[in-house]
Amino acid sequence: MNAALKKIFPLLFLICISIFWGLYYSSNGPLNDYGRANYEWLLLIDGLIILPILCLICSKNKRDALLKILVFGSLVVLVGSYIIPNQSKVLWPYLEMGRYLLLAGLVIVEVTAIATMCSAIRGAAFNHEDPDIAIRSSVEKYIGGGVLAQILEFEARVWMFTFLGHRIDPSQYHGSKHFSYHLKAGAKTTALGFIFIILFELPIVHLLLHFIWSPMAANIISFLTLFGLLFLVAEYRSMGRRPISLNNDYLIVRFGLFNQKNICLSDIHSIAQSSGYIPRSKAIKRFNFSGNPNILIELNRQVGQVRRIYIGVDQPAELISAVIDAKNNIEVPLSSTD
Repeated sequence: MNAALKKIFPLLFLICISIFWGLYYSSNGPLNDYGRANYEWLLLIDGLIILPILCLICSKNKRDALLKILVFGSLVVLVGSYIIPNQSKVLWPYLEMGRYLLLAGLVIVEVTAIATMCSAIRGAAFNHEDPDIAIRSSVEKYIGGGVLAQILEFEARVWMFTFLGHRIDPSQYHGSKHFSYHLKAGAKTTALGFIFIILFELPIVHLLLHFIWSPMAANIISFLTLFGLLFLVAEYRSMGRRPISLNNDYLIVRFGLFNQKNICLSDIHSIAQSSGYIPRSKAIKRFNFSGNPNILIELNRQVGQVRRIYIGVDQPAELISAVIDAKNNIEVPLSSTD
C-alpha cells in the first residue's frame, strides 16, 4: 500500500461501512432476516473496533492516530444514530450522549487557542519575535506537530489579529526585506466593505429567518455568520501587518491568516511580472486577494502538483529585483522577463 492510499484508507473504510450498513439497516430482506437482525453491534464492531485499529496502523504517529480515532469515532456514532432503527438501539443512546464530550473538547480547543495566542503575543511583543514562530513554538510545546497543531496555529492567529492585531508590526516577521499586498486593487478596502455589508444585513436576515422559517434556524445561521465575520475581521487586520518576506535562502509567502509557504530560491527558475486573468489549475498556486496577480514564479521542478506560482503584491518590480539579487548571490544568474 503506497503512502497516499495508506493515509486515507481509514476514511475510505468509514465511507464504505457507512454505505454498506446504511443499506443493510434500511433493507427488508433475507440479508437482515427481514428486519429482525438489525443488531447495533454489527456497526459497532466495524466502526468502533476495526476502524480505530486501522487508524493506528495507517497513521505515522500516535497523535495523528488519536485525532483520527476521535473524529472518525464521532462520525460513526453520528451515522449510527441515523441508520440504526430506534428499536434496535441498546448501547447507541449512551454513545450519542458523547456529543456533549465532543462539545466540551471543542471548547477546550478554543480556550487552548486563545491561551496560546495570549502567551505567544506577549512573548513576541516583549522580545520583538516573529509572531508566527511564537505561536508555532507555543503550540508544539503542548501538542507537538501534525494536523491538530496546524489547526490550533490558525485559530490562534485568528484570535491574535482580531483582538491584538494593532500590536503586531510587519518588521517583527522573519526576513531581511518585507513586501506588502494589501493596497493592490483595493484589497483591504474591499474586505472592509464586505465587513460592513455583513454587519448591515445580519440583523435583517436574522429577523426574516426568525419569522419566516424558525427561531432555531435563525440563531444557527446568525452564529455561523458571526463566526465568518470574526474570520473576515482578522483577515482584514492581518493584510497590512503580515508581509511577504525575503531572506538569504527563501521567499516567505504569507497571505492573510493562512499558513505561510516557503519557496526555496534555488527552486526558482524565473520570476517575472504578470498580467491578465489566471484560471485555476492543479499546476498553479495563486496568492492574490483582489484583481489579477502581477508576479509569476516558474519553478525548476514540480513541487507536489505545482509548477507555477502567481502572487499579487503592491511593489512587483521591487520584489522581482530583490529575488533576483538574492538568488544571484547564491548561484548562477536568474533569468527574468518583463
